[in-house]
Amino acid sequence: MKKLVVGILAHVDAGKTTLSESMLYLTGKIGKLGRVDNKDAYLDTYELERARGITIFAKQALLSWGDVQVTLLDTPGHVDFSAEMERTLQVLDYAILVVNGADGVQGHTKTLWNLLDYYGIPVFLFVNKMDQPGADQEALLRNLKKRLDDRCIDFGASAQLSWQEEVALCGEKLMEEYLEQSSVSKEAVRRAIWERQLFPCYFGSALRAEGVRELLEGISVYAMEPEYPADFGARIFNITRDDQGNRLTHLKVTGGRLKVRDLLSGGDWSEKVNQIRLYSGLKFEVENEVQAGTVCAVTGLSETRPGQGLGIEEEWGPPLLEPVLSYRLLLPADCDPRVLLPKLRQLEEEQPELRISWEEPSQEIQVQLMGEVQTEILQSTVASRFGVEIGFHPGRMVYKETIAHPVEGVGHFEPLRHYAEVHLLMEPAEPGSGLHFATACSEDLLSRNWQRLVLTHLAEKSHRGVLTGSPITDMRITLVSGRAHNKHTEGGDFRQATYRAVRQGLKEAESVLLEPFYAFQLELPENMVGRAMTDVETMAGTCQVERTDGELTLLTGKAPVATMKNYQKEVAAYTKGQGKLFCTLSGFEPCHNSQEVIADMGYDSESDLENPTGSVFCAQGSGYLVSWNQVKDHMNLESYLRQPGQEGGTGAQAVYGGSGEQWISPDEIDTIFRQTFFANQGRKSVWKRTRGPREEAFGASGGTFGSNSRPGNGLNPAGYGSLQKDDREEYLLVDGYNVIFAWEDLKELAEVNMDSARMKLIDCLSNYQALRPWRIILVFDAYRVQGHREETVDYHNVRVVYTKEAQPADQYIERFAYDNQKKYRITVATSDGLQQVIIRGAGCGLLSARELKEDVEAASRQLRQKHRQLLEQRADALGDYLSPEEKQKLEKLLEEEYQ
Repeated sequence: MKKLVVGILAHVDAGKTTLSESMLYLTGKIGKLGRVDNKDAYLDTYELERARGITIFAKQALLSWGDVQVTLLDTPGHVDFSAEMERTLQVLDYAILVVNGADGVQGHTKTLWNLLDYYGIPVFLFVNKMDQPGADQEALLRNLKKRLDDRCIDFGASAQLSWQEEVALCGEKLMEEYLEQSSVSKEAVRRAIWERQLFPCYFGSALRAEGVRELLEGISVYAMEPEYPADFGARIFNITRDDQGNRLTHLKVTGGRLKVRDLLSGGDWSEKVNQIRLYSGLKFEVENEVQAGTVCAVTGLSETRPGQGLGIEEEWGPPLLEPVLSYRLLLPADCDPRVLLPKLRQLEEEQPELRISWEEPSQEIQVQLMGEVQTEILQSTVASRFGVEIGFHPGRMVYKETIAHPVEGVGHFEPLRHYAEVHLLMEPAEPGSGLHFATACSEDLLSRNWQRLVLTHLAEKSHRGVLTGSPITDMRITLVSGRAHNKHTEGGDFRQATYRAVRQGLKEAESVLLEPFYAFQLELPENMVGRAMTDVETMAGTCQVERTDGELTLLTGKAPVATMKNYQKEVAAYTKGQGKLFCTLSGFEPCHNSQEVIADMGYDSESDLENPTGSVFCAQGSGYLVSWNQVKDHMNLESYLRQPGQEGGTGAQAVYGGSGEQWISPDEIDTIFRQTFFANQGRKSVWKRTRGPREEAFGASGGTFGSNSRPGNGLNPAGYGSLQKDDREEYLLVDGYNVIFAWEDLKELAEVNMDSARMKLIDCLSNYQALRPWRIILVFDAYRVQGHREETVDYHNVRVVYTKEAQPADQYIERFAYDNQKKYRITVATSDGLQQVIIRGAGCGLLSARELKEDVEAASRQLRQKHRQLLEQRADALGDYLSPEEKQKLEKLLEEEYQ
């Protein structure tokens, strides 16, 4: 038996639910025809639907006809609930588009047709209400061919003998078969319908069950069962809750099988299926296992969302139909908005188009809706489920923002012990295309896991524009460069850097405010055309005459929703009820009065603390804020976009690294080291360890450097003994601020007074140098001090260097090591992981800040011991000349000195 998932779509009042009732009745699913106006339709299961006589939520029914088992999905027809309808399209094999025979193709009918074309869904058409006076089948068929597609062909009983020739005109293969065989096979027709080369049409009356049998038979004969892969896949299209409050995930299995207790995962969550339900109206049957092609509801999943793909299925793209109005909720005096917010999040799970948001400055809840009917439904739903009577502040338009030209956004986040820098190329995309994220960053600059994290942070939130704080859209955002720190970078650092990069780029770019537009059809008497065209022009819209028959004229065009949303009342007034206006949302276009809107909304991007435009940098051990317009003067990486005429540029854009500088990741460097220095690790006996000069002076147990695992003690950088004594002069380079913030005592002092911490470190190293046979250079950052020149100060036996502007301490150390590695034996003291990798690659010795502290303390103990020994020797020499009382006093003084 063929298994099909078929959805019914229509403009409101076209008779969609009545057609569902008729299909269920003819297939024996129900024994009595229900009616919408009688409030007993089988699929109108919610009280609100029966009260208003409209479908609000998509419903499922199971029916069989011949050898076909159909899962029928009845979708809302009212434009306010079109988002619910669009979500259902994700799981359809075929669609039945219902057209009102009294009105022909209406505005929303055309929108539905375009949606079905966008999602590539094969369509059967049913023209309803043909029993009404004036219904002309031939005229309606011409209307379908003109307004929808010329390949709409009558497949009704009266046309069985004539449609073969028309079918042959729908495709080359169909024509070839017809010319060869004088007919077209059913298999060829099936294939043509599946590939959307042919659209069968049926005419009848759903209320009288006329033409419905032919429609069912046509689906049975001409619909193909999709082929499904063996690997598991599922597409989630809806979230609901049953009467007991159980969360239901509605999905279609698109591959393999689904069983109870199967473990499903979706990125960062994994949960088991507790129950599988097959719904038909309000009733359901429980199954232990379902096959591909089945639409079911499962319990046990708490992290799912509409549009999500499981298994082999990918994420569904953003919806085409979006809300155009934003409302502020008005709550009772005794209702805490923070208490109500998580409850409303449940509704947002079920209806993602609500886009509920919390406005922290005003402590208010905002919600986006398609229209006034939806506000009434939401109001009733919140009252019945949560017992709260809500109201709505007058709605305002939903705006969006995009950019006019490419720009590079830079975000830097570097408070103490954190580091991340992100460069994003932001480019305008096609109108209506939404946001697209990609990476073109070399893994030599930023490892793959960090790149994936940046893309995750780009997609995880709605980024605000800088004109009105509205969401951004119609952009391609590409990660082109970035940098992490081996030790200090955490995942949250890239979140901050990514968010700030987006905002910094928007501040530099030429932003464009977008507003929603209607595509409209206006049918009115010919003598009213001039008035209508003037009105449309006044509303900042455009229009043209589509057709005229001498009495009525059809105008089509587009205009801003803000100016046209109440125009239907005017049309009815000046045409005395003869005019008909049909509007559908066509998308977002540049705002017709952007300056007025921006001024009215009064958004200040610099005061939006939740969405900062600047970056955080670090100098002298503390973080500081840099304004968005100065970030690129402080950033660590080169710019991806180059201005025309710049050295190394290629006009408007040049690939990063045009200066010839190449970075190698720490992992790659470590791999190289393992393959070179450690290549003979299994043959240590070949090498003979020799003592370095430091061990010869102090002995193997004379301090931290007695271990042969550290460089700087006469060993080569890999830790093996040198073959000959190295008599080169030794240098110790110390990264000052890195050490200060690694030593707890200096760190605490720095929080009170940084100058005191610097002097204490200098004094420590001065005492330390007295016992260690090397020259010490202590380097401090001063590179963020504007106009600062390199400054060198000799403090006793230690040389203190303050770097010049634009030269960090690690850069000075790296340059010194590179220039002098052959001349001197150099050891660098730092805990900066990236700097350690570079120093290691230069063949120098390394000390961590902790190791340096241990050796400084060991040297201090040695100094005190030698000093004590010297004093004791002198005391012994004096003892022969002192009385017993004086000798006892001297020993007591010595004891107190070294306690």
